[in-house]
Amino acid sequence: MFAFVLHRLFQAVIVMVAVAFIAFMLFQYVGDPVVFLLGQDATPDQIRTLRADLGLDQPFFVQFWHFLGNAAQGEFGLSLRQGAKVSRLLSERFPATLELAVVAAVMALVVGVPMGVYAALRRGSFMSQLFMMLSLLGVSLPTFLIGILLILFFSVGLGWFPSFGRGDVVALGWWNSGLFTADGWHHIVLPAVTLAVFQLTLIMRLVRAEMLEVLRTDYIKFARARGLSDRAIHFGHALKNTLVPVMTITGLQLGGLIAFAIITETVFQWPGMGLLFIQAVTFADIPVMAAYLCLIALIFVVINLVVDLLYFVVDPRLRVGAAGGH
Repeated sequence: MFAFVLHRLFQAVIVMVAVAFIAFMLFQYVGDPVVFLLGQDATPDQIRTLRADLGLDQPFFVQFWHFLGNAAQGEFGLSLRQGAKVSRLLSERFPATLELAVVAAVMALVVGVPMGVYAALRRGSFMSQLFMMLSLLGVSLPTFLIGILLILFFSVGLGWFPSFGRGDVVALGWWNSGLFTADGWHHIVLPAVTLAVFQLTLIMRLVRAEMLEVLRTDYIKFARARGLSDRAIHFGHALKNTLVPVMTITGLQLGGLIAFAIITETVFQWPGMGLLFIQAVTFADIPVMAAYLCLIALIFVVINLVVDLLYFVVDPRLRVGAAGGH
């Protein structure tokens, strides 16, 4: 187990260094930060002085080494657009994105798993066919269109939910949360549903496929031969084995929800990291873009590591294979 963890940590470090290098290249080839900071009317002496102060006159690998050191401490300099520290901007926006992603993930699990189980156990029924048809729509429709349709129907037409913003939030130290206010929940419903639709349909189809596969295995046939009830077979044996790959996919999808909430946050003007990134791209705010890239990579690496460890714990075959040197 210790060797397994070390191997995964080594891979994680390699991935983060590669991502940091890509982020560092943004500073080299996507505009000159000195020009952004001083403007077009800056004199050559001012440009030369600022480049020296920022360390941009040093060799490439020296700059990259300093960038790695600062990135390891969570420092990416100042935002060219807002003039504030990038780390502070991300810490202010991160709670909104994380809460939106977690609510969407829980929603996708709570709805997707039962739908997938029903579609597998009642294959061929009207509701099962309806679920499969809806899942095709959920996979096919782009996220921004789903968000616009939800706004048009539930906000403009019915007036049930607000169409933008986060609502009232409560400060818990440096963390601000909208999950402790009724207005916050009122605002998060539509963006969470928009973000959860694709994940929900993916989980539903995965659970259905895995459930059908498990129900054809020999130990399920033996369980029926022993006279166990359908409820015990379906939920006590089949569902447990079905959820092992679902757990893996769900963990990876959580990182995807955080990373790809950009479109949803833009449609609903949700004040999270995705909206900050879009604004940074529009203004060519390179420090924010680089920090966002590194943070998303770190989230994926951590989630991958946790999922690998959970899978290693849950599936005894992996432990046997590791012990045997395979």
